[in-house]
Amino acid sequence: MASRCDLTGKGKQFGHNVSFSLRRTKRVFKPNLQKKTFKVDGKKVTMTLSTNAIRTLKKKGILTPVSNS
Repeated sequence: MASRCDLTGKGKQFGHNVSFSLRRTKRVFKPNLQKKTFKVDGKKVTMTLSTNAIRTLKKKGILTPVSNS
């Protein structure tokens, strides 16, 4: 799965794991991405979205997900 949100562009970030002895090792923070299918102008569109973007779209009432049944 892609590591970037199609709508917001949110991607992975880099940082450090910090142990008790304060040694630092590199790590990656990955966004929570989900594949969602929406109806846009009668067409089904599948996008990879971050959960934050999905939550915002639901709140604004812009897009409603297509049911799987």
